[in-house]
Amino acid sequence: MRQPDPDRYAAGIARLVELGRRAGVGWEGRWDEIADYVRSRMTGAYAVDEFGFDPEFTSTIWQPLARTVARRWFRCEVRGAANIPAHGPAMLVANHAGSLPVDGMVLQSIVHDESGRQLRTLGADLLFRTPFFADLVRRTGTTLACQADASRLLSSGHLVSVFPEGFKGPGKPFAQRYKLQRFGRGGFVSTAIAAGVPIIPVSIVGSEEAYPNLADVPFLARALGLPHFPVTPLFPWFGLLGAVPLPSKWIIGFGEPVPTAHLAGAADDPMVVFNVTDQVRESIQHSLYALLAERGPAFTDQVF
Repeated sequence: MRQPDPDRYAAGIARLVELGRRAGVGWEGRWDEIADYVRSRMTGAYAVDEFGFDPEFTSTIWQPLARTVARRWFRCEVRGAANIPAHGPAMLVANHAGSLPVDGMVLQSIVHDESGRQLRTLGADLLFRTPFFADLVRRTGTTLACQADASRLLSSGHLVSVFPEGFKGPGKPFAQRYKLQRFGRGGFVSTAIAAGVPIIPVSIVGSEEAYPNLADVPFLARALGLPHFPVTPLFPWFGLLGAVPLPSKWIIGFGEPVPTAHLAGAADDPMVVFNVTDQVRESIQHSLYALLAERGPAFTDQVF
């Protein structure tokens, strides 16, 4: 059990609730639940799991906020939700884009809404070295993208998501949007095979337009210790306001599961890993093109 500072939590939650109410976050009718939440924070009567996941914070505060962003700001639609396993472990593999990892937050929200299950995301170490975000992502179910943590989550029956393009996905220029980058060395496939869990290809359309990466400033990226320093239509010209994503129209498609149970013992076979990695990557790429054609222009719908 953690012992939070009562004044810090009470003031912080009060500000968050008020800002959310003004922004239209779906906290209406949940004031008693939020009040109970604040009291538990003040007394320290709450628990987190071994990875730092805080289910009470996630369900009471974070998920309504993420749902508002996904459903109202991005008008997100879903295809193939029946492919999300209702129970048991699975690995969801998605394309990655946008200068900030908003796609991870949206995917978590959509999976929870469609299946009732909490998605545990594997994140880059940069997230855990960033003030404020390190604590936030841990509390909302993200853990370090390493095989050990992924294996422990899968062995416990969780849904685990990974973005194998890494920083190459969000860092690519807008001219290369929706063209998948290399999927690393296939570590996610080795992990899935070792755990004997299915791989669910996930295609996210809309994230590229939310943060159009018009240029990169390498010397600023090096100075700040970042993988890239993007220039978008709003950032850095409008400061922190420029970090607000554009209201692009999103569609998320969940493809048919790729089974791995029949590959038991082949987790370290480079040819098997390569073939499955290529199969998953091609599935996502073809789905992206189909969803793009279905969606059409990114900014045709009205927000709110």
